[in-house]
Amino acid sequence: MTEANITRIQLDDKEVVLIGTAHVSKQSAEQVKDVIEAEQPDSVCVELDEQRYESVREGNKWKNMNIFKVVKEKKSTLLLMNMMISSFQNRVAKQFGINPGQEMVQGIDSAEEIGAELVLADRNIQTTFARVWRSIGMSGRAKLMMSVFYSIFNRETISEEELEKMKQQDMLNSVMQEFTEAFPRLKKPLIDERDQYLAEKIKQAPGEKVVAVLGAAHVPGVKKEIHREQSLEQLTTVPPKSKVPKMIGWAIPIVIVSIILFTLMNNPEAAYQQTLSWIIWNGSLSAIGAAVALGHPLTVLTAFLVAPLSSLNPMLAAGWFAGLMQTWIRKPNVSHFENLSEDVQSLKGFWQNKVTRILLIVVLTNIGSSLGTFIGGADVIRVFFENL
Repeated sequence: MTEANITRIQLDDKEVVLIGTAHVSKQSAEQVKDVIEAEQPDSVCVELDEQRYESVREGNKWKNMNIFKVVKEKKSTLLLMNMMISSFQNRVAKQFGINPGQEMVQGIDSAEEIGAELVLADRNIQTTFARVWRSIGMSGRAKLMMSVFYSIFNRETISEEELEKMKQQDMLNSVMQEFTEAFPRLKKPLIDERDQYLAEKIKQAPGEKVVAVLGAAHVPGVKKEIHREQSLEQLTTVPPKSKVPKMIGWAIPIVIVSIILFTLMNNPEAAYQQTLSWIIWNGSLSAIGAAVALGHPLTVLTAFLVAPLSSLNPMLAAGWFAGLMQTWIRKPNVSHFENLSEDVQSLKGFWQNKVTRILLIVVLTNIGSSLGTFIGGADVIRVFFENL
């Protein structure tokens, strides 16, 4: 690490020192220590939110997770994404013999050592994911999941040259670089908005001298945005859900039920065929999703029985019921939560750990149910036209 990674900004009577780091670089952590000791700032800002700060300080960050609550609050997909990205970071760090986020830990420790005020300067990661999720649509979400999944379980080792390239990226960016290029609008919530948030938090940090420890990718944006006024309230507001998916969600079951009822009045045998097709497609594909995630037989059965009914009510999802059934039958114990950090670094670990298996059951069952809705619905319509 060289002085080139240091950026100095003067804001009236406040001096801001930005340290551009790599999240998986041992040299970054060493430089953070040296700079804070030399500068003796009044405040130290780190690129962490409250959730990630607690994870860094407590170690076993998943240990106290309430898996029932996660499933009920419909956060399974976001949590699974979070774990996948963490697994990528841990794998890279393990390859180079360092602790992930070591430079942030060093920033926290150095702030305590010199008595500087610690400022958690990054936006809540769930807010960031939620804003990303809302901005890319259904097809984008599917591609995002596939992109992240491939990046994490691609077992190729990372060269020193690629590590150097990662020093110019945010950790989230390094996982989703190709996806960001394919979907430029992802850059706004993932990078640009966080640049604005970080800049405002750094500007508001107390004291005449502030040292900020940031991923190198954020330095250019923060350097520009720090001279502008930012609204933290606006940046932390999750945009309301589009009404279109909800309207479609209600329109599909209304159309399906109406078609079956109309057919029933004219040709009961055809209506029976439609109903059977709807049940088989919905139930079977949902059950297959649960089975692929290695769900318990009762979990698979739950997915099969619930999907045909939950597909007719957008407020419900087969994956939630399957996930709750799996949690009830195969409730994770403390060791499963403690081993999460290690298990999520491999495809095998994702399927074997009881916690991630529940999340996979929720996600894959819901995917199966969605496919069953479209295929079963198309078959219901086919039978309807054949019997006009």
